[in-house]
Amino acid sequence: MAAHNPINGIMGPGGVSVEDGNMAILSKIHQALEVVHNPYSSNDARKDAQLFLEDVKNDEKSSFYGFHLATDKAQAPIVRHYALSLLENVIKHKWGEYSQGQTEALRGCVLELAQNISGDDPAYLRSKIAALWVETAKRSWVAEWMDMDALLVRLWQVPNSAVHKELVLSILEMLSDDIFNGDDPVVAIREGILSKASVEIFTPAAVLVDTFPSREPGPDVRCGNEGWLARITGLLSQCLSGDVQHNVELRSCAVRALSVLYSLMPWVVPNAVTATECVPVMCEGLRASHIEVQKASLEAMHSLYNRTGFVDKEFLDLVVPLYSRGYVDLFRQLVEWSVVDPEEIDDDKYQFSKKLSEVISFLGTYMDRRFNVLPNDPDRIDFQGFLHLLLSVTQSQSLVVSIPVLVTWTRLLNNRSLGPNIADLPAFIGPLLECCSSRLVRYENLPEDTQDPTFQFLLEDTDTIPERHAFLGNYRRYSSQVIESIVYLKIVDAMQHILDQSENILQHLYDGGPAFDMASYSKTSEPVLRVDAQATVIESALKGLSKWRAIDPRDSHQEQIIQERFESWYSSLLAMNFEDPLIRKRILQLLVAFSTTALNKNPNCMLKVLEHILVTWPATQPEYRVYTDAIKELQAESMVELQRLAINMPDDLVAVYDQIEAKVNEMIASGTLDEKRQISYQTFLFTIIHRCSQLPGTQGYSHREEEEAKMKMLQPFIDRVVAQWQDDRLKQALSSYAGFCELMALDKAQSYLAQRQMQNISDWGSVELDAEGQALQAELEERQTILPLRLTKSFLTCSIDEHVYPGGGLYEVICALWENGFPAILPDLLKFLSHAHASHVPNNWTGLPPEMRTIVERVLTDRFWQAGISEGTKDEFYARVLEKKHTLEGLASTIRGSIRFVRESCYAIIYVMSLMRSQFYSFDELPGPLAHALLADSFSLSAHQLINVLNLVKHLVRSCPAPFAGQFLPPLLAACFQQMDARINSEWMQLDQQQAVKAGGDTLTEEMKAESILRQLTHASVMMVAGFLDPAWSTQPTTQTDKSGAEKSFPTLREFCLTHSSIVEPLLIFCTHALRWHDSRCCGVVLKVFRSIILDFATAELNELLPEGAKQKPPDGASIPASTAAAVREYICSDVMKACITSIHEPYFVELQKEFAYFVATIVLAYKIHTTTARDVLVSLPNMKEADVDNAIEYMCRKGATARVQRTVILQLLGDLKGVSVSEMGKLSKSIGVPTAKPSAKRPSRSKMAQQFMTTPTPNEGTSQIGGGQDGNADNLEGVANLFDS
Repeated sequence: MAAHNPINGIMGPGGVSVEDGNMAILSKIHQALEVVHNPYSSNDARKDAQLFLEDVKNDEKSSFYGFHLATDKAQAPIVRHYALSLLENVIKHKWGEYSQGQTEALRGCVLELAQNISGDDPAYLRSKIAALWVETAKRSWVAEWMDMDALLVRLWQVPNSAVHKELVLSILEMLSDDIFNGDDPVVAIREGILSKASVEIFTPAAVLVDTFPSREPGPDVRCGNEGWLARITGLLSQCLSGDVQHNVELRSCAVRALSVLYSLMPWVVPNAVTATECVPVMCEGLRASHIEVQKASLEAMHSLYNRTGFVDKEFLDLVVPLYSRGYVDLFRQLVEWSVVDPEEIDDDKYQFSKKLSEVISFLGTYMDRRFNVLPNDPDRIDFQGFLHLLLSVTQSQSLVVSIPVLVTWTRLLNNRSLGPNIADLPAFIGPLLECCSSRLVRYENLPEDTQDPTFQFLLEDTDTIPERHAFLGNYRRYSSQVIESIVYLKIVDAMQHILDQSENILQHLYDGGPAFDMASYSKTSEPVLRVDAQATVIESALKGLSKWRAIDPRDSHQEQIIQERFESWYSSLLAMNFEDPLIRKRILQLLVAFSTTALNKNPNCMLKVLEHILVTWPATQPEYRVYTDAIKELQAESMVELQRLAINMPDDLVAVYDQIEAKVNEMIASGTLDEKRQISYQTFLFTIIHRCSQLPGTQGYSHREEEEAKMKMLQPFIDRVVAQWQDDRLKQALSSYAGFCELMALDKAQSYLAQRQMQNISDWGSVELDAEGQALQAELEERQTILPLRLTKSFLTCSIDEHVYPGGGLYEVICALWENGFPAILPDLLKFLSHAHASHVPNNWTGLPPEMRTIVERVLTDRFWQAGISEGTKDEFYARVLEKKHTLEGLASTIRGSIRFVRESCYAIIYVMSLMRSQFYSFDELPGPLAHALLADSFSLSAHQLINVLNLVKHLVRSCPAPFAGQFLPPLLAACFQQMDARINSEWMQLDQQQAVKAGGDTLTEEMKAESILRQLTHASVMMVAGFLDPAWSTQPTTQTDKSGAEKSFPTLREFCLTHSSIVEPLLIFCTHALRWHDSRCCGVVLKVFRSIILDFATAELNELLPEGAKQKPPDGASIPASTAAAVREYICSDVMKACITSIHEPYFVELQKEFAYFVATIVLAYKIHTTTARDVLVSLPNMKEADVDNAIEYMCRKGATARVQRTVILQLLGDLKGVSVSEMGKLSKSIGVPTAKPSAKRPSRSKMAQQFMTTPTPNEGTSQIGGGQDGNADNLEGVANLFDS
């Protein structure tokens, strides 16, 4: 657009008027809009019309057409809306090409449109005009346009015109949002000027002078001393004094004013809020007689009190008044008014209730944080009234309403001053304890048709099962913390109440319900859930007890009272008998917990539960499968609790060791114990000796003599373990894969599968096993018991844990015990692992004909239940697995179970061995074979199984002592990154191909499962990389003693990885591919990793080109070779840059565009003096001008250019791809179609706080991200893949 000034319908200096040939275009615009909106138009005609209307935007006279049509009120609204979009396009995309005279004329058009609005104009037209004003302001306000504020005041003062006030309010709201909350590139470049000017015009002049007395005066942009915050508050007050319920205009104006306040509250000067009396007016809005006004008022208050940085004076002015009786009563009335029926939810009231709970929680949090400045004045603070308010919200039947205030209770009770004061008020502490105790039930296990109101609200508030589980986990965690705090504060009363309540529940567990029945047994029956919930209450109470006992000095009288009650309750619990295995399991856990904490000074109690475990072994009932499965859980838990006793109370157990040993030997000799139980009893004896502080009869021994006595008693246990590995038959079997198959009976399994021709059977679960198949199944399970793996794993696991650490006496004993065992175990252990992984390669199944080997993957694919994807509940899934035990599917499960047992036992043994540090890492010949065993055949493992391999690799790398890193890490890390990249990249490519074909039914379910597990694997891998390269995490001190005993400086893990080309090459390739995978969470992590390493390959002086937040210190402990650094720079400037740019222009990554752009800017600036490759890549893009690239780089290099400015420059540079703006991709007709009110992005239906409660607080690497984003193949990326073709 060259030289024309659109002024009052005349274009350019030549005065081209409407009559001079322009009517033809205007007529065509009318015709095209008619075609677009005519439902009977053909698709071709509509497409042609849309293209014409888009072409008009590029016409040099588009601003003339836009202004002419927009000001003609005789035109249809749809025509005027399109006309305004023409003006918007000119302002957004052609402003920089205009002369000052043209921009002034264009601004004059906008001002005239604003001046001439009327109530007859549709709301969307008035909103569009406000948007034009704001777009103009972002480009010229506080530059050539200095009187904007005066013009707004003039519009505000138009007599008897509500529409002009609403227009001004819309402009102010949009301006505030774009300057302080938006990411507009235009704003980013002028951010400092615009934000300072905004503070100036919104804040009363007196407040600015008072708050910032030494503030330097800026440009004169304000009109009057009042400021917009005062004007808006005054208008709102006037509206609220009228009849907002019946007067639509008043109500609309009030809601609009509150909407502006919502936008202002996060950044406005707090003293201005006080001076304008904004809070009392917003509270009046809460009293309004219309729900829309109430909701808008609450949103504005939420926006204000969500701020956390109030200083003492601001707290006293803005927060303390809301603790007064009047406002506390108001909030209480609103809480009561907003209660809804779960059967018929009033959505407006329910959303109001949720938001109100958050506001109240903010006030409670401020009371905790600022309690030291809280006035001790009952007239100003209704303390008990506020606590009543908190309690009533906590007791809400909706857990989502309750949880924000529940978190507040955890803060208040832990406050050293507030907590004891609250605890002394029985009116609060009793009901709160009761409420939290009742909420510990596992709601996720209730049937879907449960009529409990809390459960019904839960179904309403959670979208997916994983989300529900995460939320309930958070709620239980906070409830447990409250119980813990209450017990700590009121030890005697709280423990008495909890134990009495528990006793009552257990004694009347089946009252009014059906008696226990094995045939109809359910793991989630009401009695099971009630006992589990109450046991959780007791476990929380025991934490509070431990915290109370840490006080020095304690109240001895209280200690005596609770000790007597504990002993009485313990004896009562021990005497109770229940048939339900899961109830018995929970009671056993409580008995052991009490023995090792509350009653740890009374060894007789511990001995009673020990006797209970040893002599009580419930029998299974094979005809009742669910019941039998629960019995097995109880049996397994018995062994766990036995070990817990040995770890926590070894000194009491060692005193009666001879009797325990005799009993164990007697039981083993009886021949009635299975392998697992025998091993458990042996490790129990081992742990007692290992962990006791002194053996009987060694009084007066020196430390060394004590250790030798222990080793003498412990060595026979270890010798038995090592002896199993020295069996010649085992070594012969492991010498080949065929021998391994014979050892595990996998050769027989292959023969049976071939005999049954299983490739021709679609539903394995429908075919019962014959006698031969059942015998094979039993043999496969029996073969596991003759292996040394379980025994080795068990003894290693009980040898070392977090209590046995390097430098401690126990550690030295354990290392000495296993010193000769490791060389005997490791070679064959790695063979076990290699063969287990090789079993996942179909061609290794030579016992199957080649045409049958396609079933190997099906046989070895683990079955697991995935929340939100699998059909039915978790219990139903396990029930189906049990039912198919003796079918072909059950046999396949046994086969993969055998291989999984070997594989995961090897992982566990290697993990524990590595805890002994130099004992493990000092083997010079270990790294290569270990890397081969772990990773050579890992490509054939499923994604689910590969996660375990990555977790083990991560542990091995992080645990490696610095002196051994040079020999141990390179082969392991190089192989790991190569395999990760090959496997995960191929999986994503396969997923993209699958999604190109729409599937349904079971196929869709399987694809969803595969995608979910792939996302878990991807996340595990990128988090491992991030951990290795985290600059803040150094695995070892920089100086250690090397293997020869000399002091030596070692690099950190990060430096080690970056200085070894064999590691950094596959690492960078993996990370580059990760930038293209459709997983925004993982992609975001990889971008942070890349940004953290960029400067490690550049010279230090380049730091000066980067903003403060991006500056880094080059590594000191290691030096990257020049050749490696140069190669890496070229790779990053080429391949990584191309991956980033491609992703920037892909709609899937729209949420990460800013991060990608900032990373591209970082690359360009960091390496610009080393290479022009990054610049050349940008220049090679379609329609890219070389001068534009050079200008962009020059602008980013300016001193003081912030990260926001740099990313903005890149986004502007890449804003158009082949003529199509990224933000407009897929939205060609946005400005042509009928305008609709789009939902505001800043007002989500679920608040940020609520969303946080729906996620786990510290997601682990196995967390599933179901669904994970939009369909990547729906993106129209034609041409993008070939962006970089020469």
